[in-house]
Amino acid sequence: MVQRMIAACDGASKGNPGPAAWAWVVAGADGRVATWQAGPLGRATNNVAELTALRELLESVEETTPLEVRMDSQYAMKAVTTWLPGWRRKGWKTASGSPVANRDLVVAIDGLLAGRDVRFVYTPAHQVDGDPLNAAADAAASAAARTQEAAGSDRGSVLPPPEAPTRSGPPRGGTGGAAGTRRSGDGTPRARSGKGTSSRASVKAKFPGRCRCGRPYAQGETITRNTDGWGHPACATASAGS
Repeated sequence: MVQRMIAACDGASKGNPGPAAWAWVVAGADGRVATWQAGPLGRATNNVAELTALRELLESVEETTPLEVRMDSQYAMKAVTTWLPGWRRKGWKTASGSPVANRDLVVAIDGLLAGRDVRFVYTPAHQVDGDPLNAAADAAASAAARTQEAAGSDRGSVLPPPEAPTRSGPPRGGTGGAAGTRRSGDGTPRARSGKGTSSRASVKAKFPGRCRCGRPYAQGETITRNTDGWGHPACATASAGS
């Protein structure tokens, strides 16, 4: 029996629409990222980036390999697992009769899924105890969206560290935002408005990263949100007092 390959894919758009990119990661036998790729899309939406990431992943995996795909996009998940059969029957029209959005990508994915053993798993994004493969794909897509440069293990690129999440917990209704967070236009978490420094939450870093001061922080180290992201609590306090 061929072992099921475990993978995750994600897309990012800094502005929605804005500078966008796709990324996928594949786990090795130890469950960690073994191979990955990311590519720029120029100006595009989050939905285009998410669907492109799935298409690129499916194109990169042998058709005979059973595959588990982890995704944090409810739109992309529903598109391929719920809506796609109906769209196909209706000639790529929605229930209201309007053309299916991003039809070229949806049709391409439909063809790539034909006759394959692919299992889709929804994984909420930006969770303290979230899925590390999803976090890695998210980080790779975000980095490629910012730089608009292709990257990946086949190019000798270093996988960028995931952004520190705000907190753990089940997603709220809607499109998969983590509980306790609000999402900005590019899909990344942002702090709730109207709260001062005293309400800054500290969490244990799920992954290593780098503080605004330039010094790194380790996995498991206590970190706090500051004006530039996440880092040492002392640096956040100093920023608030300046």
